[in-house]
Amino acid sequence: MTARTKGRVTVVVATQNRRDELERSLAHHDCPVILVDNGSTDGTAAFVRQRFPHVDVVELGRNLGAPARNVGVRRATTPYVAFADDDSWWAPGALDKAADSLDAHPRLAVLAARVLVGPEERLDPVCLEMARSPLPAETDLPGPSILGFLACGAVVRREAYLAAGGFDDVVFFFGEEERLALDLAAAGWGLAYAGDVVAHHHPSAPRDPHGRQVLAARNAMLTAVMRRPWPVVARTVMTMVRRGPVGLQALRDALRRLPRALSRRRTLPAPVESARELLAQD
Repeated sequence: MTARTKGRVTVVVATQNRRDELERSLAHHDCPVILVDNGSTDGTAAFVRQRFPHVDVVELGRNLGAPARNVGVRRATTPYVAFADDDSWWAPGALDKAADSLDAHPRLAVLAARVLVGPEERLDPVCLEMARSPLPAETDLPGPSILGFLACGAVVRREAYLAAGGFDDVVFFFGEEERLALDLAAAGWGLAYAGDVVAHHHPSAPRDPHGRQVLAARNAMLTAVMRRPWPVVARTVMTMVRRGPVGLQALRDALRRLPRALSRRRTLPAPVESARELLAQD
């Protein structure tokens, strides 16, 4: 941790039953770390306390999904919070650059980093999309304007994140970034991609590729229900139906969470909806 970063950035990691990954990734963090444990049963909390005594471990006792990060953000005392997964970490100097950028751009709520995947350091395809964002450039932001991000490569302004409610338990996990990004934009905050801020992600092979496809489709529908106009929701449903078994299972799964999604429905301001539609057409 450098003098410039000290007191400005906390790293928040949510995990469940990933001791091996944490042993590798936590060694790379040079800022204060809050580890939020989603009810691990493999002794993760005790292992981290013994192996990395400087890490602040919070045991939830159950799986809250992505909203576990909210616990870490509330616990942090720094103005900025950098997220990391249990299999990701920030490049040396990256968080200095991120904090400097957030200091210099007071409307910036989310700075999305360039995420390099695996030992080959392949650029995550989502980063390529963000770098080429078709949204109009905004002069008070440090890079291309975006309406989404990868949580494992994002630094957030704590006050903005908490005011927007953080991640929600309707989506729960996977694709949880979209609803938060939309709400931040609706509140007037800016989100930008910064290619000179780097995070490393070394994911394990997907445990259940089919399940992840279903989850992504389910959460896309739930997010649409919570924030998008009804014609967009209908279009999302039809897209799911055309996807066959994956889409139909996703639709069935989404129906179980539909009452909660409807209770939180709030359509976006017209400029934000237009920007989101522009991304869909790109």
